[in-house]
Amino acid sequence: MGVKSRRRFLTVAGGLAAATLAPAPRAQIMRTPLNHMPAVIRRLVGVRSITKGRVKLDVPPLVENGHLVPLSVHVDSPMTAANHVKAIHVFTERNPLPEMVTFRLGPRAGRARVTTRVRLADTQNVVAIAELSDGSFWSDTTHVIVTLAACLEEAPV
Repeated sequence: MGVKSRRRFLTVAGGLAAATLAPAPRAQIMRTPLNHMPAVIRRLVGVRSITKGRVKLDVPPLVENGHLVPLSVHVDSPMTAANHVKAIHVFTERNPLPEMVTFRLGPRAGRARVTTRVRLADTQNVVAIAELSDGSFWSDTTHVIVTLAACLEEAPV
């Protein structure tokens, strides 16, 4: 390899390296696209309606890091054999997959309360839906502002 071709190679390689390390212009930064959360929720509940209330979703309204976000859901239910929470579903509108987690419960759980930590891809709405033993669905929604996003990988097609 001659001196000229080596210099040309180093110039091109250095330019490519600088281009990949340089921050993207503000106009090129895209928000995480909305996923198909409404369609996934509709598949879960079918033709039944979702009523607001009885569910308390607790997520901080502002999180600095989307990689580790505390989340808890409490459902007002006596948790008896005749009247209990069968499942708690948590959905997000901007994570790669809309259904974040499902907790299966029964009357022996004692109380309908779950706590975990989740990842949030971007500023978005988080929805908790409780499925009760009588076939009804109850929900709560919280808007969460995320300053450092997580879940940036692509969703499977």
